[in-house]
Amino acid sequence: MKETNQNRVVYVTTKSYENAIHISRILLYEKLAACSTILQGATSIYEWEGQIEERIECVLMIKTNVEKLETLETRVKELHLDTVPEIISLVIDSASEEYLNWMNSVLDKNV
Repeated sequence: MKETNQNRVVYVTTKSYENAIHISRILLYEKLAACSTILQGATSIYEWEGQIEERIECVLMIKTNVEKLETLETRVKELHLDTVPEIISLVIDSASEEYLNWMNSVLDKNV
């Protein structure tokens, strides 16, 4: 494993698979993400406008780097169906060297 503090996994939830695919494809096309993994069937229970809500969602695990975070957040907000989308960035403190090399090579390409 290789240590890193520049790479991130950004978690985004959305209420539809189609929206998850749409967001993922645009982020990859614009080189804001190297990969987006979509997990279907997550149940979220949360408070919204004073009510307890429950819905089935897709979870996006978007792999990127720190330089892309601000633009990635802006694009997710533009493309997302929710008024307040969940966008959470987590530091990747280590990963396989081969994966990091691949991820960084994808993100370093010009659009």
